[in-house]
Amino acid sequence: MSYLAERRLEEKERRRLEILDAAAEVAGVVGFDAMTMEQVARKARLSRALVYVYFKDKHDLLVGLCVRALELLRERFAAAVAAETQGYRQVEACGRAYVRFASDHPTLFDALAQVEAHTPIADDPSLEVSLKAGDELQCILVEAIERGKADGSIRPDAGPSALLGLTLWGLMHGVLQLTQHKSGSLESAGASPVELIEQSFVFAARAIASLSVLRS
Repeated sequence: MSYLAERRLEEKERRRLEILDAAAEVAGVVGFDAMTMEQVARKARLSRALVYVYFKDKHDLLVGLCVRALELLRERFAAAVAAETQGYRQVEACGRAYVRFASDHPTLFDALAQVEAHTPIADDPSLEVSLKAGDELQCILVEAIERGKADGSIRPDAGPSALLGLTLWGLMHGVLQLTQHKSGSLESAGASPVELIEQSFVFAARAIASLSVLRS
């Protein structure tokens, strides 16, 4: 690839990220349902026509935010795994990385929830990119689970590793949605968001961790 072609690709990616950042800011104020491409264009200081060059419609933009969220999560999961040696602790570290991500980037977390809640559109290339990014993220978690089974920190009878990964993801994703959108229900139950999150880690540990981990 020539130097000029490389610079053009870098500029295209920079512009794409600028549009996504603008969309996240707009959605953080007005919500995804009320967000318009015109608002995103104004926030990014670009013409609406140029925004449409990068994202064909609002759905495409929402999926782009979902992919961005998954990319950032993959970086955090990789760092979390690298910081621990024991398989179960790596799994726990990924869960806590997800909690921090939801706190640091609530709009991107909502984008994940929005995309996951909608029925996939057949032959949607942007959604295929999202699914691929999600698979890469799950691979990190599943590898940590496999490592835990090998080193004895995760029970071998806890279940198939891929299924465990999806279960843990669903557990934490649901808990985080409760903390962000159902604060009234938590208050009526006499629980705080932090208590609910910590209870989910206790629940997960009792479900998959070996006795040696639970006793440590």
